[in-house]
Amino acid sequence: MQIRMSDVAKRARVSVTTVSHAINSTRPVAEETRDRILRAARELNYYRNASARLLVRGQGDSFGLIISDIENPFFPELIKAFQSAARESGFDVLLCTTNYDSEEARKAVQRMMENRVLGVALMTSQFDAALIEELVNNGTPAVRLDSGLAKRSVSDIRLDYSRGAGQAVAHLQALGHRRIAFVTGPHSRVSAVTYTNAILRALAEAGLPEPRIVEGNNRVDGGAEATRTLLAANPRPTAILCGNDLAAVGALQVIQEAGLRVPEDVSVIGCDDIAFARHTTPALTTVRIPRDELGRHAFHSLFKMHNSKARRSAKLTVETELVIRRSTGRALGSEVQS
Repeated sequence: MQIRMSDVAKRARVSVTTVSHAINSTRPVAEETRDRILRAARELNYYRNASARLLVRGQGDSFGLIISDIENPFFPELIKAFQSAARESGFDVLLCTTNYDSEEARKAVQRMMENRVLGVALMTSQFDAALIEELVNNGTPAVRLDSGLAKRSVSDIRLDYSRGAGQAVAHLQALGHRRIAFVTGPHSRVSAVTYTNAILRALAEAGLPEPRIVEGNNRVDGGAEATRTLLAANPRPTAILCGNDLAAVGALQVIQEAGLRVPEDVSVIGCDDIAFARHTTPALTTVRIPRDELGRHAFHSLFKMHNSKARRSAKLTVETELVIRRSTGRALGSEVQS
């Protein structure tokens, strides 16, 4: 037997129109009434016909989320937060990845428009401006990560690396480190360049020497290869900053394979604070990027633009902070500053 919206209305003791507004989020419905309707829908195993709704209303009931790399542990917490915020407001999420490839990015945008999503969060710092214009011209608001630009229908979320970078450098300086090296992310990525600049500014402001910089790939193998290069230097660094936690994991492995100790011989600091960071040996000191905050800000920014005829955009800032664990310690031959 097919369950209809009228059956839900009868069970919840409301009109069919009220059921429609509650389920489709087309108009505000009193919270108590909405809860009663949703409970009745669950009891009757009633499901919305998304395809039919798409045809009738000319739009879907989903918000889009585009990320760079599903295998990168940076993204699951962000996805979870975005999806949770969407579901709390009664919406679904359409997820696409680009794998840092321009053609994949084009396909992702095409899929978003084909599914008529209500807005798209571009949680990758590299994205062709022409594709964003395509979304906006299609009537789809967007929120970007680290674009530095907010305009009608396009909001911006900026990651402020300066606080976390400053704390990381101050922490190493207090531990007596002066020979500091830096394994960066790929210089072709905006986020890697932004973080590198923040670290270099923090070192300069602290009066510390410029670090030796080796470009990595933000993966474990890249962090390992870059660390081998750094350990071969004479003198070798007493501390290594890494562009992300995966590179730091590679650094930890290579340092220990070389018969050196972390942090007694070499201190290591990552960036991101992925879930695995607290379980490395030793637990990783890292600059934390609050991905849950990023995900929620991204959704709510889209939701506000979707509900605004003027498509008013916003510029938001998310701060980073240092999380101190056991991979950093006093530099050999130095005294800890009080």
